[in-house]
Amino acid sequence: MEAFHGSMSSTLPFPYAYSASTTNFMPNSSFHAPVSAATGPWLDSRIWSRLPQQLLDRVIAFLPPPAFFRARCVCKRWYSLLFSDNFLELYLQVSPGRHWFIFFKHKSPKSYNICRNNSIGMSSTTTSDNFGHAVSRGAANCEGYLFDPYEFSWHRVSFAFVPSGFCPTSSSGGLVCWVSDEAGTKSLLLSNPLLGSLTPLPPTFRPRLFPTIGMDVTPASIDVVVAGDDLISPYAVKNLSSESFHIDSGGFFSLWGTTSTLPRLCSLEPGRMVFVGGKFYCMNYSPFSILAYDAAANGWCKIQAPMRRFLRCPSLVEGGGRLVLVAAVEKSKLNVPRSLRLWAMQPPCRTSWVEIERMPQQLYVQFEEMEGGLGFDCVGHGEFVLITIRGTGLDNRGLVFDMWRKRWQWIPPCPYAAASGAGREAGGEGGVELQGFAYEPRLATPVTAILDQLALPFQQFNA
Repeated sequence: MEAFHGSMSSTLPFPYAYSASTTNFMPNSSFHAPVSAATGPWLDSRIWSRLPQQLLDRVIAFLPPPAFFRARCVCKRWYSLLFSDNFLELYLQVSPGRHWFIFFKHKSPKSYNICRNNSIGMSSTTTSDNFGHAVSRGAANCEGYLFDPYEFSWHRVSFAFVPSGFCPTSSSGGLVCWVSDEAGTKSLLLSNPLLGSLTPLPPTFRPRLFPTIGMDVTPASIDVVVAGDDLISPYAVKNLSSESFHIDSGGFFSLWGTTSTLPRLCSLEPGRMVFVGGKFYCMNYSPFSILAYDAAANGWCKIQAPMRRFLRCPSLVEGGGRLVLVAAVEKSKLNVPRSLRLWAMQPPCRTSWVEIERMPQQLYVQFEEMEGGLGFDCVGHGEFVLITIRGTGLDNRGLVFDMWRKRWQWIPPCPYAAASGAGREAGGEGGVELQGFAYEPRLATPVTAILDQLALPFQQFNA
């Protein structure tokens, strides 16, 4: 797998890494350097060739996806591990979770709708991604871009198997959820980009335009919520209801049979929903507040946002198992400096907030100058919060904050997106940009086997 080296950071007009301490952190560039075959008894091939296969499999199960796919080229047995039930069971038990991000191209920052799978024309050149899948460049979303915040590297992955007319809307448990663009009842597809798999869900019952969708996937269950944008006529929509899908390995399932009424006068953020602690959360606008959906109780409630009258570009993200609100604070009539802050919802009541971090003022001045009032988007995963600036095109300028190490770093631009040829001209006003989701790479998603048994009746998307 090709890796993106940190040298691209030299194109930034300011320091690549920023830490509140006096010690600057730089990505470990030695990770991408080839390991030399140094002499020594610990590298003696006579020793390593005698390791038990079970021990070798355990070591391979710990490899990150790029290294695993490179290792498959070593021999036939290692190549076949991806299809071995025994290895995949071991992988699910011991493989560490990796808090990555996945990006797709989308249109103007003035619109939250991600580009349709066939809406941006490009040359029909065929290439391959970093996982060995063929990539045709004739469609906008036939490829995604994986960002590894541990190594600050970019990787490309193919989505050529996703049919046209679908756009990505959520991600969880190694699966990416795609929703149909056309108004009406929504068809949803779940794809594992590392395996090239595609599993359909049954269509929703209620017709909608651009609903807000949340998803939670575990090895034993799938929960999906579709909310808002109810089509009350061919020319009007209103946020009235939500419907949910559930299936698990215990045999219980609800195929959009559970519906709930949304709170009155709510204005949902299109396409953004976060799952934390058994509940789905999304932003509500005018005024700012948080909408929470309890899947077990099948009910919605409103939660007041902190400093709601002074927030700009608020976003909800998952951070370390907590619900985190990220927003710029602008109190123009008070003697309070502008800043970007993070609040975490406090258990057990889950209605109060505490400020957990504030961007250093010197860094915020740089960030605000680059942002220029265009706004920004946030996505969180584990210990990382990634903030991308709107209006920067495929350069995807932004910052990543490590909540454990209390470190802010500028992210390098994605080289694959910039080289794809879909420039600002293809997107019209506002150009084409990248929109990200939290993504955990998984070589196995066993819960999809349950869906495969139900898949045949739900193949309408191929029609």
